[in-house]
Amino acid sequence: MKRLDEIFNIHYGSQLDLNKCIICERPDGYNFVNRSEKNCGVSARILEEENKKPFPAGLITVAMGGTVLSSFVQQESFYTGQNVKVMKPKPEYKDMSDWVKLYYCYCIEQNRFRFSTFGREANVSFESIIVPDIEKLPNELNKIALSDYKFEKQPIIDKKIELSTNDWKWFRYDEIFDIKKGKRLTKANMLEGNINFIGASKFNNGLTAKVGNDEHIHSANTITLSYNGSIGEAFYQTEPFWATDDVNVLYPKFELNPYIAMFLCTLLPTEKYRWGFGRKWDLEMMNESTIKLPATTEKKPDWQFMEDYIKTLPYSSEI
Repeated sequence: MKRLDEIFNIHYGSQLDLNKCIICERPDGYNFVNRSEKNCGVSARILEEENKKPFPAGLITVAMGGTVLSSFVQQESFYTGQNVKVMKPKPEYKDMSDWVKLYYCYCIEQNRFRFSTFGREANVSFESIIVPDIEKLPNELNKIALSDYKFEKQPIIDKKIELSTNDWKWFRYDEIFDIKKGKRLTKANMLEGNINFIGASKFNNGLTAKVGNDEHIHSANTITLSYNGSIGEAFYQTEPFWATDDVNVLYPKFELNPYIAMFLCTLLPTEKYRWGFGRKWDLEMMNESTIKLPATTEKKPDWQFMEDYIKTLPYSSEI
């Protein structure tokens, strides 16, 4: 085991304030990395700053506050906001692969519990975090680069669709979904198999295990929504699965596809703030809950608009 600063050179980033930068659109400018756990920490694109050089791609950014210890390997040149540290492998480790960097991002985030209470930031003791010695990592981690994986950035629909909520309407969940409760399955009763087990987790599409139990399997092309644990986390399921009893399964009363699902799975978690402190988003309350959606002139959900909007986004061809 080694200290983090024995493997990386660590220093503060650009220390910029976004409200003082000139925001731009792709392909101009550089990524602006903030203290967020979303979108690799990137919150905007900005033009080049006078007297400040952007950091090159391939370095690691770590949030010292905000969503503390959110760690990412940046794939493009970037600037950072306040209280973000940048890590570069020491010269003796200059050939470190992207997968090893991602591994260390994971190790860093496992220390989040030390700093995530009462606004405690990680500045003081971050560099002394203990992580596995790079010399003892599996050799396979150094054999693959993220650049080996090619993703198509182009959208399916090459046009821009404006997103305005002015004409959106509220719909009850039970108007657009049949909602079914998951079924409890303890680890002791799990059988070996290849069926997805969806838990109340915000990671990995909710997938927490593979099981062989097949008594209570839900259909693919549905959405899972946690009402306990990681409340409000919504994921589109493309394969049949078992859902734990902390998860409700949303069966569409309309023709669902992956694009509409991505639109809905972005909106559903925005309701999570309503539930917490022992207040569970159970089946009855979920049926009565409402969601604001794009609507047609007939005041019905505009599913075609939702699908088309997602298809205009970068990487939509990879969905």
